Amino acid sequence: MILEIGDLVLCTVEKIEGTTVFVKINVGLGAKEIEGSISFSEIAPGRIRNIRDYVFPKKRIVCKILRITPKGNIELSLRRVTQKETKETTERYSQENSYVKIIKSVVGEKSDEVIKKIVEKENLYDFLQEAKIDQKNLEKFFVKKDAEKIHKILAAQKKKKLVIKREVDLKTNLPDGINIIKKILGDFKGYEIVYISAGRYLIKKESEDIKNDNKKLKEILEETEKKAKKLGVELMMKP
Repeated sequence: MILEIGDLVLCTVEKIEGTTVFVKINVGLGAKEIEGSISFSEIAPGRIRNIRDYVFPKKRIVCKILRITPKGNIELSLRRVTQKETKETTERYSQENSYVKIIKSVVGEKSDEVIKKIVEKENLYDFLQEAKIDQKNLEKFFVKKDAEKIHKILAAQKKKKLVIKREVDLKTNLPDGINIIKKILGDFKGYEIVYISAGRYLIKKESEDIKNDNKKLKEILEETEKKAKKLGVELMMKP
């Protein structure tokens, strides 16, 4: 798993020294945990009277990557992670463990060997999410009869859809501003556009792959921002 700034990661608190919390970051099944750190200012907003009200050794927390230094040090934030993000990230890791159990139930004693081969090339969670749609992906690592069994189990699982959403402000003084804004919002094909108030809109879509779909939405927003500027419209994205 390649870590990037902004990624949400599951961590285990290792120790607290001075004004820094040191953690081990779970970077995916079969991969060795790596170290990260959180300064007290990124634990919670406001003054912290007792750090152990928030973190203590062995506690599992979801953090956001703030910086990756040239030396490879990973600086994290706990306070910038919402409850929703914590829930979604925890569920993702839980689902990955569920996938491991499925593979073990079908493959048996050779399952560890197969899982190791998968994670050497791909993220296990993402791989099996895609395998729900296309059985051929499974046949890269499993014999056909095992691939069929795993695909059948995956297909039978209830698909849990989450919602990705982003608020944007669109402002213009042009006389034909309303029609121009409608044209800009037309770029968001497949998304639901909800009018909030003057110039403010909510763009949302159901998703089974939050990380990838958030990335795609970010790319669309960046391209749309450039287009809006050329058309004389100011587009501001809410954090």
